[in-house]
Amino acid sequence: MKQLSAPKGWSRLLLTPPAIPWAALRAAIAAGGAATAQTLIDAGMRGRGGGGFLTGAKWRATAQSDASPKYVVANAYESDPAVFTNRLLLEKNALGVIEGLAIAALSVGAREAMIGVRAEYSDAIRLLESVITSAEREGVLGASVLGSGRELAVRVIPLQGSSMIGEETVLLKALAGKRGQPEQTPPYPSEVGYLGKPTAVNNVATLAAVSWILTNGADAFKQIGDPAQPGTVLVQVSGSTTSSGVLEVPTGTSLAEILAAAGGPARGTTIKALLVGGPSGGFVPAQLLASTPYSCAGLAAVGAHIGSGGLLALDGSVAIPELAAMLTRWCADEACGKTIPCRIGTRRLAEIGQRFVDGLAGPEDESRLHALAADVSDSALCAHERLTPSPLLTGMRYFKHEFYLANVEQTSGAVAGWSK
Repeated sequence: MKQLSAPKGWSRLLLTPPAIPWAALRAAIAAGGAATAQTLIDAGMRGRGGGGFLTGAKWRATAQSDASPKYVVANAYESDPAVFTNRLLLEKNALGVIEGLAIAALSVGAREAMIGVRAEYSDAIRLLESVITSAEREGVLGASVLGSGRELAVRVIPLQGSSMIGEETVLLKALAGKRGQPEQTPPYPSEVGYLGKPTAVNNVATLAAVSWILTNGADAFKQIGDPAQPGTVLVQVSGSTTSSGVLEVPTGTSLAEILAAAGGPARGTTIKALLVGGPSGGFVPAQLLASTPYSCAGLAAVGAHIGSGGLLALDGSVAIPELAAMLTRWCADEACGKTIPCRIGTRRLAEIGQRFVDGLAGPEDESRLHALAADVSDSALCAHERLTPSPLLTGMRYFKHEFYLANVEQTSGAVAGWSK
């Protein structure tokens, strides 16, 4: 997956390595952990892994825990199919990720840091290990970080498994060699994490921004993107577009602007909707693209979410009910099944969706869909379960006529009593 050229004026923070390697780490050592965490809080830096928590607050909570030892973990496990934003980031800016991870470790008082990454990402793993080896040889990492007397060992841990490993509590279990199922929160990993000890878990895109913030200041960061969620995010645009690839996008940029930055619709096509957020994302119809900002709050308002950063452009040839049912089946297959609503409810959702596709849905299936979706989401242990109903819910919300079209064809128009 290639990096697309961003329009003039868009900031480039994540995919650009630090101008002066390890300068931000030196600054963090001089400032101390509490001040470093406060700088990130002042900057309004929120996690890029989907949860949107204040990064500095997460570090501060981990540092203030009485238990020890403490750990920091970089989540580089890309779980959604055909999405490669993390891989591109690691290949373009491994140094920035390692520096951000080291700053996190010193800030929370950890002596061990880990990067959980897909085993297939051989180039990214090689680059990460090369940066770590060089840093240890130069005295940046190891027994005394930059001569500070603080010890830090950084490990790259290749992982294989289902998409659930992308969820932070599952990732921590995978790193410990345990079965990959989520844990109920609270307690959060900042209290009970890797091996039951306080752990700060951050997405690699979050860590890549840390050096820039410490070098340029909290105020400069706050001027970029949406004031409620400042900075940039990585968005992978694919589907029926002129160009496919990864863009670094200021938060709050409209979906229409992102689509235009990828060259707009493919020649001879018209965009019907965007699937935003991967397999558990939401369909956003064309008429809402200009008014929908790419931010946690903006996407939530239309039923979508940032998720893995995937943005799939759909033209008029795509049948929304069929795609929604397929995505729900995929999510059901990937679910770990720890809870009954997840293990059974997600499959029943997929079956309801398929009945609409096949023209066999009954008069009560729409209400069943909404009721079951609420049960699955409300009982969710993790984001995978909570978001699995999104494709069917947003498909029904914006393209209801397509769901009923198959039934009209199947029954030759005999649809009296149907909820429209």
